[in-house]
Amino acid sequence: MAGHDDVNQRQFTGIAKYFNSYTTTGRRNCVVATYATIAAICLFFKYKPKKQPAVTEQ
Repeated sequence: MAGHDDVNQRQFTGIAKYFNSYTTTGRRNCVVATYATIAAICLFFKYKPKKQPAVTEQ
C-alpha cells in the first residue's frame, strides 16, 4: 500500500529524483519541504517588524 516494489531510484531525473511519491526517500523529502515551508512562513510573520503608529502634531 505504501510503496511500489518495481521502482528503481535511477529512473528519476531532475527534481523528480528528490521529490516523488514512489520511493520512501522521495516522500520523506516532500514532507520535510512542507514542514520547512510552514515553519518559514510562521517565523516570517512572528518576526516581521510591526508598523509604527503615525505621529501627528497639533
